[in-house]
Amino acid sequence: MFGLALALAASVSWGFSDYLGGVKSRVVPLLALIMVSQLAGLALVGVLAVATHSYPDGRTAIYAVLAGSAGLIALAAFYRGMAIGRISIVAPISATGAALPIAAGLARGERPGIWALAGIALALAGVILASAENHPERGRSLAAEVPLALGAALGFGIFFLFVAKASEHHHAIAATLMLRLTTAPLVLLALLVLRQAPRIPRGNLHWLILIGLLDSGANTLYALATDHGLLSLVSPLASLYPLTTVLLAQALLREHVSRHQKYGIALALAGVALISAA
Repeated sequence: MFGLALALAASVSWGFSDYLGGVKSRVVPLLALIMVSQLAGLALVGVLAVATHSYPDGRTAIYAVLAGSAGLIALAAFYRGMAIGRISIVAPISATGAALPIAAGLARGERPGIWALAGIALALAGVILASAENHPERGRSLAAEVPLALGAALGFGIFFLFVAKASEHHHAIAATLMLRLTTAPLVLLALLVLRQAPRIPRGNLHWLILIGLLDSGANTLYALATDHGLLSLVSPLASLYPLTTVLLAQALLREHVSRHQKYGIALALAGVALISAA
């Protein structure tokens, strides 16, 4: 039960972080947004690691580097998708990446039950409905943000899987420290290679710091959750973050979503919820 509570807390923290990231990605250059948020997250987990004397060993470091690399690519696709499209479409699709750690859990002998499998089917059906949009001139086509959302889903699935591996044997904080020690230098390297100055419009810096703190806090909560519960249950519960993100987008941004896309979003969220309750 403790692991599930941690996973739920992670989902809420991710949900707020993702909403803010989606909004700010429309006014702040993508690499600048990620750089500030990653450095803020590194500061947070660095303090936690020093306070708890938690430092990564070789095995933890390897899995955390893999998780961080996949997570960074996924995050870039996720923010870009929300910048050019609708947050309420991108978030539910990205959450279906939970299918990967579920499959891994099943492969290693975990048996969450038939309801979890039914939830996966619902989530996939929801993705199909949410991905299509109607154009008077072109008929039905793929929403522009969907390929990015699907790429983010794959990256997040790999991230969930490798964070769980890195966090085994009570190495959760060490794993999240190594995550940020991987992602922060990669973003700085990208800025140098692309010769981009991290210009941040006035009045946005504190929001970017908050995004990083919420994201890294969620990473730490999820890492702790995987060490206290079944991966096949903890991962989909953590993937409930779209509930928070979509509700905020609908309430504050008044995003327009077609009827069949609303059904798709509902199915995707119901599928993730069903997986979590199984």
